[in-house]
Amino acid sequence: MVRGAALRVAALAALGLMLWAGGARAEDCRLALLLALDVSSSVDDSEYLLQKQGLAGALSDPDVRRSIFEGEGRVALAVYEWSGRRQSAVVLDWTLLEDAAALDGAVATVLSAPRSHNRFPTAMGYALGYGSALMERAPGCARKVIDVSGDGITNDGFRPQQAYAHFPFQNVVVNGLAVLGSDPRVVEYFRGEVAHGPGAFVEVAEGYEDFRRAMTLKLFRELNDMIVGQLLPAARGLDGQ
Repeated sequence: MVRGAALRVAALAALGLMLWAGGARAEDCRLALLLALDVSSSVDDSEYLLQKQGLAGALSDPDVRRSIFEGEGRVALAVYEWSGRRQSAVVLDWTLLEDAAALDGAVATVLSAPRSHNRFPTAMGYALGYGSALMERAPGCARKVIDVSGDGITNDGFRPQQAYAHFPFQNVVVNGLAVLGSDPRVVEYFRGEVAHGPGAFVEVAEGYEDFRRAMTLKLFRELNDMIVGQLLPAARGLDGQ
């Protein structure tokens, strides 16, 4: 009986060690990436479809997939839509992209989700506040990036800079994807108001038809932690240059 008890204790100890090791591996995350998509009234149904399909195509791009799976540490991904003050909605909750099946599932979720709103203004400060709350419950990752896409500037509520002053954005970088066509001030606004944190940058899409290309390049840069001066020829090739 003594021997049996000892074996049971040893087995429990081994199980505890396995569980501890699994938990340690779960924390091996290099990037928490939160993507925010514009569904304000300036985005019509065809543009919304181009945006959603563009994101799905960018996540499926071979160079982006390699960047997700070949880096040291894993990537956690979440997606939400934003428009008015209280019209932000989660499309994809935090998902650890451990393998191709997890990434394919995330893409399928993005493609199948219905549009959350379509008639509200552009409350980007509120959208960023919502994003900061989502980031607070992200997995423990070495880097935290919020990636905001949009075709206009704030016309309702407080501005992005006020969000950065009053919400928890410590150690969070905010990059932007400015879509041309709706407001001629959008690029200047994203560069001056939205980009936030060390190494933050703004990618520009020449309309929603160009969304996939711009998102692909931006994801590649974010996954590889690149700044403009460090872009490699392979990365430049993603946007056709």
